[in-house]
Amino acid sequence: MKSPSENNPTHHTQKIKVQMRQLIDHLREDVGKVTDPKAQALFETSAEVATGLVKAFDDYEKKREEAWRTEPMASRSKERTTNVSRR
Repeated sequence: MKSPSENNPTHHTQKIKVQMRQLIDHLREDVGKVTDPKAQALFETSAEVATGLVKAFDDYEKKREEAWRTEPMASRSKERTTNVSRR
């Protein structure tokens, strides 16, 4: 049987954020270890993208974005989901 924390998405988002922050630190450290400008740019860009992902996880946890505040599709009224045009 799963523990209550395993069913809690925040438990998972927090663990993933820790791993992403470790990756960000590693990427930024490696920028200073390599001399190839293209590799440096790749590592720095990757660190920036991962930083954006950490922010997205934070926004999810704090329900700061509209996408994270809406109700799930299953709980929306039929009227809202059946009025979608079909092709």
